[in-house]
Amino acid sequence: MKNEYAIGVDIGGTNIRAAMVSFSKEGGYTVKMKVKKSTGSEPLAVLHKILDSIFSRHPEVNGIGLATAGIIDRQKGIVIRSPNIPKFSGVNLKSEMANRYKTFVVVENDANASAIGEKCAGAGKDFKNFVILTLGTGIGGGIVINNRLLPVAAEIGHMSINANGQPCACGNVGCLESYASATALIGNAVASIEKDSSSMLKNLYSGNFYKINSEDIYNAALEGDSLSRTVLREAGKNLGIGIANIINILSPDAIILAGGLSSAWNIYIDAALKEAEKRALKELFSNAKIIPSILGDEAGIIGAARFVFDKMSEHHSIKVS
Repeated sequence: MKNEYAIGVDIGGTNIRAAMVSFSKEGGYTVKMKVKKSTGSEPLAVLHKILDSIFSRHPEVNGIGLATAGIIDRQKGIVIRSPNIPKFSGVNLKSEMANRYKTFVVVENDANASAIGEKCAGAGKDFKNFVILTLGTGIGGGIVINNRLLPVAAEIGHMSINANGQPCACGNVGCLESYASATALIGNAVASIEKDSSSMLKNLYSGNFYKINSEDIYNAALEGDSLSRTVLREAGKNLGIGIANIINILSPDAIILAGGLSSAWNIYIDAALKEAEKRALKELFSNAKIIPSILGDEAGIIGAARFVFDKMSEHHSIKVS
């Protein structure tokens, strides 16, 4: 039997990733034609370019699953607001893509899609209750309870951890995202260099240290750069506050850490685990496994594609009844 494919798209503040994904009855999956492009200043144009390239070669796909950062109206497929991708705020991605490609379209928050991806094919398979944190440009969250995605915003990155803290792009102050995301890391490193702190980061990009990214900071930390290690540890401690809050409120079986920053396990995540252990209720912390994503960058893509098949199944069952 020929495999049925859906296109899964993970739209982040830094990159847009897409691929064709099929699922087997045994719970396995196949990914082909992976595409990755910088989100840039015109994300809709980039999204069109990616999907045009896939549809030109594979017009037979079953639908498109779009996982994007921000608050989503799932029914209408509208991005209500996306602090990290402001040009998507107010855009009806569902109608935009359905009209252009004449196919079934679903829209979901990117971290929720990652939660579904990990549940059906990754680190969440063995857990009934878990929370996923996507650690990248911003910080997203997805919550699975009793093996089902909780249909809530789960904007964990916008919980306040400092009542009088610095302003966040969302309009709040003291958000976890403002202290523990890649954006926060870069901002703190640049601010320290501007104050003439010593760091090997100064020599990158021909001295234009404003171009540094979180990977540069982590690599410098591995080479012993004191400023980079300090910035990573401080961000990790702040992440640990957020993790402790999640554990105390939800007492999950596991917290799955995904996204680019999760690879900095031995510095950033290590500091987070130590801080979370100090702050969370002992009995709840000991019952929660804090583990890395298995699917990595593919989690959102796989989850978005899974949504297509699940929603198509619901749609057909409603029609039949």
